[in-house]
Amino acid sequence: MRTSFLLAPALALAAGLALAQSAPAPDDFREIEAPPPPAYRKEGLIAIDMPPYTTLKFGVDPATLSIGSDGVVRYVMVAYSASGSVNALYEGLRCATGEVKTYARSSELGHWTVVSAPQWRAIDKSPATRHTLVLAKQGVCDGWTVAARNAPDLIRLLRTPRTNPGY
Repeated sequence: MRTSFLLAPALALAAGLALAQSAPAPDDFREIEAPPPPAYRKEGLIAIDMPPYTTLKFGVDPATLSIGSDGVVRYVMVAYSASGSVNALYEGLRCATGEVKTYARSSELGHWTVVSAPQWRAIDKSPATRHTLVLAKQGVCDGWTVAARNAPDLIRLLRTPRTNPGY
């Protein structure tokens, strides 16, 4: 009887610790000012492995990929259709919270429209952020952390896709 009295609080504590590790803790994150949208190319993209029912193809321009001192991975995601239409998004991904921010959009190579008040959005809540979720799983994030210390290592990870169960 005494053992079960002590076992219940210990199990509750263990469950609480497990839950605390499964999601990011609140932090005092301070985002650095995002650099202006970089030039991008339609050639040499690293393909993002979207589900087969997705009509658009997605790819990241490896020359635009960077990891900021704030831990935000910034990149240009290019979306293109079979008809030849191309759109691009300059985004930031926070692995620590599973969020994305769109800084600018482009529908014509070399011309960006900057988002006036970009907001962080959960990558797993909307079809509009599905490409970011796949990017995170394909190699940018390792659970709630950035999977590499520098952009060349992240590029290597993206070129050898994997499934990341962290999200």
